[in-house]
Amino acid sequence: MALMDRFPRHIFTTRGWGLLAAGGVFLLAAQVMGRRDLLAVAILLLVLPLLSLAGIRVLKPSFRVYREFTPSTVETSASTTVRLAVARTGTGAGHATMEEHLPPRFGESPAFRFPARSAAGRTSRYEYHLRSGTRGQFLIGPVTAEFSDPFGLSLHRQAIDGGEILTVTPAAVELPVTGLAGARGHDGVTSTRIRANPSDDDVMTREYRHGDPMRRVHWAATARHGELMVRQEESVSTPEATIILDQRLAAFPGGSSRGGFPYGGFSHGAGNHGAKVHGPGGTDGQELLTSDAFEWAVTAAMSIGAHLAERNYALRFLDSAGEPAFLRSHSAPEPESEEYIGASGLQSVAESLAAIQLSGPAHHRRDRHSGRDPHQSRDPEMKPGRVPSAGSDSVPLPFDDRLMDKLAAHRLRGPVLAILGNLSPGEARALSAAAGFGANAFALVITEHAQQDAEVLEALRLGGWRAVAVTASTALPEAWSAFDESLTAPLPDAAEVRRGVGGRR
Repeated sequence: MALMDRFPRHIFTTRGWGLLAAGGVFLLAAQVMGRRDLLAVAILLLVLPLLSLAGIRVLKPSFRVYREFTPSTVETSASTTVRLAVARTGTGAGHATMEEHLPPRFGESPAFRFPARSAAGRTSRYEYHLRSGTRGQFLIGPVTAEFSDPFGLSLHRQAIDGGEILTVTPAAVELPVTGLAGARGHDGVTSTRIRANPSDDDVMTREYRHGDPMRRVHWAATARHGELMVRQEESVSTPEATIILDQRLAAFPGGSSRGGFPYGGFSHGAGNHGAKVHGPGGTDGQELLTSDAFEWAVTAAMSIGAHLAERNYALRFLDSAGEPAFLRSHSAPEPESEEYIGASGLQSVAESLAAIQLSGPAHHRRDRHSGRDPHQSRDPEMKPGRVPSAGSDSVPLPFDDRLMDKLAAHRLRGPVLAILGNLSPGEARALSAAAGFGANAFALVITEHAQQDAEVLEALRLGGWRAVAVTASTALPEAWSAFDESLTAPLPDAAEVRRGVGGRR
């Protein structure tokens, strides 16, 4: 048996190799002994496995695979159930060994027998579970079937489907309630929850103030309180929050390929980052370009979006150039969309963040101590608002007029939040003016050297931003709470900032 194990098992079975070996022995014996009967037996033993091998490739059975993920999209570190239904569609019978191909980081690929013991008709059903510790899009499958001829002499293995894409979205971190939860709607009224159609029972009232019109007097409340009360009107439209997500490779140094992109990046367990990816058709592709700091930014964008969506905010996502934030995300259901409303909108945001990655050139960023400003083009013939990049003629300039125009179109309809990487002082000054377009302006600056970024934070705060410097190790709830802390309160796990969290000036 040890000798037989050395022969390839994907062509002939042990029985098939045994017949071939016996045929060779009988052929040698017929040659030595000159016996025609031994020659006939040798030919039979040699031809039978070869005929079975040819027949199984010509008359191979056909199958159809149905695959379902529950849930269809899953958050990182959460489990999804994979349900397989394999049906025989062609003629033939017999058993087959099937295997669901999984990337190595998901663990051992599950194998099963067809038909299953509990098969109903010509369909067998199977179930297993998967868990991914990193976001991305993962190719699950294909299912390969290995079957043999009726005599059990030869084997044939083939893929019977193309696999399915599993989308793993970043998990939102629960954020504490802060002053931002009551940020103003488009009418300037602070409200934690907007009621679309308030009734008389739901209406909020306050004491009468000099100058209030008499038409706003709420007589029922006046009778109950014994003093003149007026209606505290709330906005009847959904307040908006604009989130600017910095995706520039230059702003997140140390970026490397990891995760799943666009149809891969398989991982298993919370601590795994690097991975192989597979493009359409199962061919190797490129990997997701990201970094620890950018992963922090993606988690922050998901968490802030979920936090605000729960409070009835409509969300707008833009990148640093004013373009739709998910324009280059391969997992985005609607890449050109900017606005997301309700639970379905939040789900679209989660799916769009699954395969978002760093983009743009890495070399054009100005050194913070040099005199060169990236907002000044070195080529006098270059169009305004563009900078040179590797592999292309130009890329959008960050924090330029296009972004300001987008913000101006929704002026004061709600807060503006920016999740930023490393900024130069020139970039901070260019962005500082954007604070005037929001009811409030909040900035999270992800950096490795917060003390050196004091000039950047000061430029943002002078423009009206409430800016906080964080690192990739900062706990997101603590960073979020820092917006409500005093000016001198230090931020845990982040390097000291010369001036704490500043308010609007």
